[in-house]
Amino acid sequence: MTEENKIRNQMDLSQEQREELLGVLKNRFEKNLHRHEDMDWAKVEEKLKANSKKLWSLNEMEITGGEPDVVNYDEQKDEYIYYDCSVESPKGRRSVCYDREALESRKKHKPETSAIEMAAAMGIELLTEEQYRALQKLEKFDLKTSSWVQTPADIRKLGGAIFCDRRYDTVFMYHNGADSYYAARGFRGSLRV
Repeated sequence: MTEENKIRNQMDLSQEQREELLGVLKNRFEKNLHRHEDMDWAKVEEKLKANSKKLWSLNEMEITGGEPDVVNYDEQKDEYIYYDCSVESPKGRRSVCYDREALESRKKHKPETSAIEMAAAMGIELLTEEQYRALQKLEKFDLKTSSWVQTPADIRKLGGAIFCDRRYDTVFMYHNGADSYYAARGFRGSLRV
């Protein structure tokens, strides 16, 4: 078996895992219709079943505590858009700095990985600030935690990174050194299917 096939096999879910995940996603979809009004689960499910790689990414979002759910539909590209909809920043993705450069710049007490690397390994992208604010219009998220969001290159070049949260019924965007990490800060991802 080639190395590429080994990686592909690691990214494939068993039939049992697929069915279990589809059940979880369907249940969440039906319990949260306000997130995706006028969308039909059968059409979403059809897309998911046709793309095992995206299903694998959704499983990664699920097992790290993201509780992914459909939040939008891109008509032009015919793609459903999933965001992490856990009430707080996903538990399995906290205590990470922003990116590899930030991780390598730390002299002591390095975290295991970075948000950007972890997202890439999962096949997802960090939310942008705009996407984060759109998510917050659906419900109230990150009342006790915060989430790294995609940082503009000019800020990152100067050593910073941005994150968001919700406090005092207001969504805030802040800055921090990209090498910082906290037990209450993770990241939320997005995936197009």
